[in-house]
Amino acid sequence: MKKKILIVDDMEVSLMMTENMLAEEYETFCASSGIEAIEIFRKEKPDMVLSDLRMPQMTGYELQLALQEEFHQTIPFMFMTADHDEETESKGFDNGAMDFIRKPFRPDVLLRRVGNIMQTVEQISSLKKSSSTDALTGLLNKASASIELLKVCQNSIGALMMIDLDSFKLVNDIHGHAMGDQILIKFADILRAVVRTGDVLGRIGGDEFIAFCAGVHEDNIIASKAQFINERILDAAKMLMGDDMNIPLGASIGAVFVPQAGNVFPELYKKADKALYIAKQNGKHGYSIFEDDQQTEESLTEVGDISQVELILSERNPDDGAFVMAFEAFRNVYRFLKRNRGTYSKQTCLLVFNLKRHKNGNIKISDAADQFLTVLGTTFRRGDAITQNGSSQFFALLTNTDAFGAIKKVINRLQENWDRVPACANFAFDYEWKVLDN
Repeated sequence: MKKKILIVDDMEVSLMMTENMLAEEYETFCASSGIEAIEIFRKEKPDMVLSDLRMPQMTGYELQLALQEEFHQTIPFMFMTADHDEETESKGFDNGAMDFIRKPFRPDVLLRRVGNIMQTVEQISSLKKSSSTDALTGLLNKASASIELLKVCQNSIGALMMIDLDSFKLVNDIHGHAMGDQILIKFADILRAVVRTGDVLGRIGGDEFIAFCAGVHEDNIIASKAQFINERILDAAKMLMGDDMNIPLGASIGAVFVPQAGNVFPELYKKADKALYIAKQNGKHGYSIFEDDQQTEESLTEVGDISQVELILSERNPDDGAFVMAFEAFRNVYRFLKRNRGTYSKQTCLLVFNLKRHKNGNIKISDAADQFLTVLGTTFRRGDAITQNGSSQFFALLTNTDAFGAIKKVINRLQENWDRVPACANFAFDYEWKVLDN
């Protein structure tokens, strides 16, 4: 696509001659006055302006200032003049002109100097882009996203979403950082697919992303976005790491509606972060929408139909492995199973695991706990339930079992799986168990 140049000159002959020199390489627009030039600029948004300096009613300097005040940006300008006064040229550069050419000029000289301006503009644009975008994903970086979100939250209706890539650290630990980079690139592509042109999308941390979706103000839209993201990232991960990939990758989303919850970005960010925390506490791979400071659980208030109820109530974990849940949800399951223990033909067992450091190393307890929770989830069965209590303690409910024999088998599998992850070099686990009695 040809670059656009707006040529401004009150002398018709000079205007036509300049256009003829440039028309073969550029898309040109002509104006015979500053007022006409402003109207054309509003409509065509040219890449640069080539303007005569001395014109009646509005000089080239005045045109440049008028355009920059209206559009709040630096506009590439090149001035033409028959004046040979060096002070005139100096004033032109002082006003921000990128070049200055004296009439009459040769076509090859004009083309070369216009080409130099275009090249400089592209280089500046590239530098601005590189300073505002995340190098790996091409999304806005944290600083640039924050600047955009300050503006958009102040003036728009929509949803601010914090999006966290669950269990991503395990990809780096098990498959290496090169694979982790590929997953992040794929995840960024998936996020692009759920936002529209004009929405804001950025990467604010290693596995943390943020988005503002204009016009979104309903829970079911957030739900469908969460479902789409989780389905696609799991498919992408298996394509990259193989169908036997058992890392529970997914996305947790914390959302807040604007302006219902306010329009000041830092405050909205905190609210979305609270909602994200709740989503993670509810088993990850899902979403939570901020309602107020008393919000602790997802709500079924004003759900549209039974299919939406089913979507909100449905399990967000991968199909295989135990159901990993927040502590409150686990306690409710425990109480339910204990209340109904006499109705099952086999027993239910409660297991308590404690993760303990046995060797010094660089792995933090929080990272080891994440790895252990993942191993628990993949070792236990779909009918079992898992939760974390504190920084290093974990509970499990082993259902429909013959107690001692099943416990022995599951602990052996757990130890084998734990021995495969990096944290096993520094952390070991102990456990105790009992059958749910009367």
